[in-house]
Amino acid sequence: MPTVDALVTYPVKSLDPMTVESTDLVGGRLRYDREYALFDDDRDLVNATGEPALHRVRSSFDSETRTLTVREQGDPADAAVSFALDSERGDANAWFSDVLGYPVALVRDAGSGFVDRDYAKGPAVISTGTLEAIGDWFDLAPENVRRRFRANVVVDAEPFWEDRLWTGGDEVVAFEVGGVEFEGVGCCARCVVPSRDPDTGDALEDFRERFVARREATMPDWADADALDHYYQVMALSRVHATEDGGELAVGDDLEVVGTRPREDAAEA
Repeated sequence: MPTVDALVTYPVKSLDPMTVESTDLVGGRLRYDREYALFDDDRDLVNATGEPALHRVRSSFDSETRTLTVREQGDPADAAVSFALDSERGDANAWFSDVLGYPVALVRDAGSGFVDRDYAKGPAVISTGTLEAIGDWFDLAPENVRRRFRANVVVDAEPFWEDRLWTGGDEVVAFEVGGVEFEGVGCCARCVVPSRDPDTGDALEDFRERFVARREATMPDWADADALDHYYQVMALSRVHATEDGGELAVGDDLEVVGTRPREDAAEA
């Protein structure tokens, strides 16, 4: 039975991760995960998919004081500036606007957050083996791969073990972590972000093509490759029932697969 090796949240969408030893669920997601996001003057989301410059922003978040500390990649640590987001968000907005070259504003949603998929606000799950395997494909350290793929729950398991948590059909996979029940609802289709260095934004040449070839060649024998829409997919997506809000997860918790159930009878995200 796999155990949780790491819990990772992303307090500001597209910025640096915050690892935690334990956390609870709020609005169907891990607390603080994608709680803030940047928007432009047209109220359009600004994320790293469309704005590679965000890769060059180093950040850390103090959850107790809701203080965001930022600097640009390459600047010395003492050049970092901090903003108490409850009272200094205007100053933070000015800093990001200066870095990006156009007006943006940090917006907070403490309830639902800014998770990409409404049907899968639960934690995205990947294994240590998967991170190591992808690292071998591209000569990258597992930690670098983790930052590229931005999973929430890393479990100590063999490569692509997380493919056991979805079916791609009319069923969901029920599983428990720390006594909290989740439903695996699919495999994550990837965008351009994993191809980029998480510090600089520099892209690896032919990343998608190389990834697709290796993913196809290394699909586990027990996995249903036909369930994938394409091979540029990795990491299990999940959702939780509203009654599970407040449930807690911790590093070291077991992940236990309960079984499958019909998708039409599954709990709403």
